[in-house]
Amino acid sequence: MPVHQVIEIDTALPKPPRAHVLVLYTGGTLGMQYDPSGQYLVPFDFSQTLERLPELRRFDFRITVITLTPLLDSANITPAHWQEWASIIEEHYAAYDGFVILHGTDTMAYSASALSFMFENLTKPIIFTGAQLPIGEARNDARSNLITALEIAAMKHTDGRARVPEVCVYFDYHLWRGNRVKKVESEDFDAFDSPNYPFLAKAGIRIRFQDSYILPHPSEKPMQVHKHFDPAVALVRLYPGMPLSLMEAVLLHPAAKAVVLQSYGSGTAPTDAHFLRLLEKALQADKILLNVSQCYGGRVVQGAYETSYTLEKIGVLSAEDMTVEAAITKLMFLLGKESPKEELKRLIKENLRGEITK
Repeated sequence: MPVHQVIEIDTALPKPPRAHVLVLYTGGTLGMQYDPSGQYLVPFDFSQTLERLPELRRFDFRITVITLTPLLDSANITPAHWQEWASIIEEHYAAYDGFVILHGTDTMAYSASALSFMFENLTKPIIFTGAQLPIGEARNDARSNLITALEIAAMKHTDGRARVPEVCVYFDYHLWRGNRVKKVESEDFDAFDSPNYPFLAKAGIRIRFQDSYILPHPSEKPMQVHKHFDPAVALVRLYPGMPLSLMEAVLLHPAAKAVVLQSYGSGTAPTDAHFLRLLEKALQADKILLNVSQCYGGRVVQGAYETSYTLEKIGVLSAEDMTVEAAITKLMFLLGKESPKEELKRLIKENLRGEITK
């Protein structure tokens, strides 16, 4: 087992803290700074947090930072990492008011979606954040993203319930539902957007929450963590002239238990008889086929056009307005439950964690 560095930061001393927040630093741009020579970026030393971010003293928090080993570029994230983070949060769940995960931006939407499915009956916030420029840069987005994510993770209603009992992404002054976001920008600070669901909060002079869009607290049900993922999910993005032999290689590959089919517009696909026979062949081979739109926004409406009606008729499932990231991680999660086939198909269509607009 890797040995992780643990640093305690108490901004409330000598008073008792009004909130406890656990931070998992997994890697990514946010937690970088220049070495003394000013030439190279190296991991930020979180023992210097109050020196570098003195404004945190205004919060009166106790912050525990666990720096995971090894630090990861987010391109290297796997389901095994999601399982590790979920286990750490489960172990410390009772002791903290909220959790912040510092993560690289490239696959943050996948990780936030995955953890949203892993935590059932969540009563505390798990906030993903990161940055486009490291905390060591003179001009950066890392400071505001980290500080506001910590603040939201600790916020409560007057009755003591967490303000946002969800897995979320906070970035560039917006709080989004974690299984609704997509990375849309690689150079500007507004790296994420949620095409089919409104933001949960916006940070300006004060943080304004949109309560009607935030998931309600579960009714006295115990929190459960589901850690089993089956990554046997493939992705096929349609394009005009795509050779059927390439599609067949993916659809009928023995390692693929489910395939996300990225179709056009509101879920349309070719009506070519050979293409449809290939889909039927995959379904007969006990594959799950899930139809997701290539469009940035909108939803799959199978049957709205002749070119999607046949998909519905042969048994291709509609992802409705799920993101590709949510569709892939939801399938991994459901395959990991090893449910009977019909139950799995029912759960795909069910809105489990706010990933589908019903």
